[in-house]
Parts: sequence; C-alpha cells; structure tokens
Amino acid sequence: MSIRAENLGWKVGSKTILEEVCLTAKPGEMLGLLGPNGSGKTSLLRLLAGLKRPHAGQITLDGQDISRVRRRTIAQRVAFIEQHATTNAHLKVVDVVKLGRFPHRSMFSGWTTEDDAAVNYALDRTELTAKRNDAWQSLSGGEKQRAHLARALAQSPKELILDEPTNHLDVHHQISLLRLVSDLRITSIIALHDLNHAAMFCDRLLVLQAGKVVASGTPDDVLTRELLNDVFSVDAHVSPSPYDGKPHIHFVR
Repeated sequence: MSIRAENLGWKVGSKTILEEVCLTAKPGEMLGLLGPNGSGKTSLLRLLAGLKRPHAGQITLDGQDISRVRRRTIAQRVAFIEQHATTNAHLKVVDVVKLGRFPHRSMFSGWTTEDDAAVNYALDRTELTAKRNDAWQSLSGGEKQRAHLARALAQSPKELILDEPTNHLDVHHQISLLRLVSDLRITSIIALHDLNHAAMFCDRLLVLQAGKVVASGTPDDVLTRELLNDVFSVDAHVSPSPYDGKPHIHFVR
C-alpha cells in the first residue's frame, strides 16, 4: 500500500479533532476526502503529509512508519498543496515552481538539466508556461493555485495530497485540474467540496463527520441519498450519469 493510516487520533488541547480514523490509499488511485466544514479533513491531510504527528495510531508509507522517516525523505516523495498557500515574497512564477526541487538537492549541488526538465514539465501540465516570468503577486487566485500544483509536480512526487485545490478556480480550470490529477496516475488524496466532481474523478471516497469516518468505498457505494441527508443535511436524488454511468447528485431546492 502507498499510504495507510490506522486508528489515527489527534487533538487540539482537550478537543478531539480526529478519532480512530483508518484509510488506505492504493498505488495510483485517487482517493477523495469528503465531509462538511469542521469535520477534520485538513487536519487529516496534514497528518498524512507528515506535517503533524498523530496523538494516537500510525501512518505508514509503503509499510514504513512515517514517524521514523526523515522529513527530507518524506518531502522527496509526498507533495502537499495547502488550501490557502501564499507568500509575500517578490518571486516570479518559475521561482515558485522551482521550490518543488529543493528536497532533491543538497546544499552544494548546482541546478541541473533534470531540475529544468521537471520545472518545464510542471509549468506545461498546469498551463502556466506563458506566465513563467510573471510576478507571483500579479496572478489571480486561480492562477496561484495552479502554480502551487506546478510546484508540487516539479517535486516529482509518488504521493500527492491536496486540500480543496479547486477553490478560486473557474469551472474550466476546476475540471482541468481534476482531470490532470486523475491522469497522473500517482497516489493522490484530495479533499473536495463538490460531490459531483468527487464522483466524476475519484476512484474511492472517504467521508468524515465530526472527526470520524462514517463511510468509505466507491462513489456508487458512498454517495447515497441517505448519507447526503445524514452528513450534509441536504435532500438530493442520486442517479447514474447518462454520459459516464457514474453517480450524479441532483439537489432538491
């Protein structure tokens, strides 16, 4: 297994944020993380990326306890895209993308043709080649989000963790980004709010409510009218899409 979590628990002070969370992300699959605001999605993603340590349970990468893996080693294979990543530094877009190569370089190593190739590939895949020399601060919110994805791709990761990456994107770039992540065929764990997008692109889904896993499985198994009512407090009909057969949610006004 690529990433596995067993009985994870995490608290802030005396408040329990995550409790007995278990998940498995198989190599090459796209695992969607769903749940209402405050359900613990961001906290779980930060634990899986090795940015925080659980108070209970264990996370493994290919069977190795992540707490025993050097931070640099984790950074060489796991890329994390935050929901509201930003910087006030005066950087060009290409400079932001180049940050993704840092885990692969030593203090004394120079910039290589391999580094250039990784950066150029990342800019091309995220449709930012024409803006490579633009100032970071001149980008729109959606363009900044794509630049962060480019930085992650330049990292050449085996696992990609994304926290609501479609925020601030228009519909075209929402679909383009999700299609890109899906087509990469690397292990990806992605928190999403749009349930229809999750059904379209994710191989499996995991649903959190109040810090606990309440459902896990394929979109067909998870996205039921009963779950949508219980977890998201919405009334909806779920039926197969006439275009791809995947579940499509029709919300009732």
